[in-house]
Amino acid sequence: MLIERIQELKQTTGRLLGVDFGDVRTGLAVSDAARFLASGLETIKPGSMTKTAEAVAEAARAHGVVGIIVGLPVNMNGSQGERAEHARMFAAMLDERVGEMPILLLDERMTTMAASRFLNETNTRGQKRKQVIDTLSAQIILQNALDRLKNC
Repeated sequence: MLIERIQELKQTTGRLLGVDFGDVRTGLAVSDAARFLASGLETIKPGSMTKTAEAVAEAARAHGVVGIIVGLPVNMNGSQGERAEHARMFAAMLDERVGEMPILLLDERMTTMAASRFLNETNTRGQKRKQVIDTLSAQIILQNALDRLKNC
């Protein structure tokens, strides 16, 4: 079920999955059961939006999560464009595949910039950078959600 507010996730307990959806690569991250820390899992490249939704649903089952946070690309001025619509379509497809598991779309502004800054500081370049940036972005999205859950 797609949920609107992060407070609704407080009604659940257990691990959460963070998703940085992209047309080519999708990053995944998972929290610990106490919802204290997000850890990067992997970057997947299954192909179409449908195949990506299936792969993410399978990852959610495999890691025993109770909820999913999907990054919503919001423009810096707060408006939502084509990328946000793609994320909403993806979340709806994912919702069809995970049953009653709550899915939250969360503003992901600045997460890719934060991931890029971290990779610059650690001198991660080239192919290695491409392999980890989406996973790191998913980790940042999920950590932001965990931090907000603690404070709401």
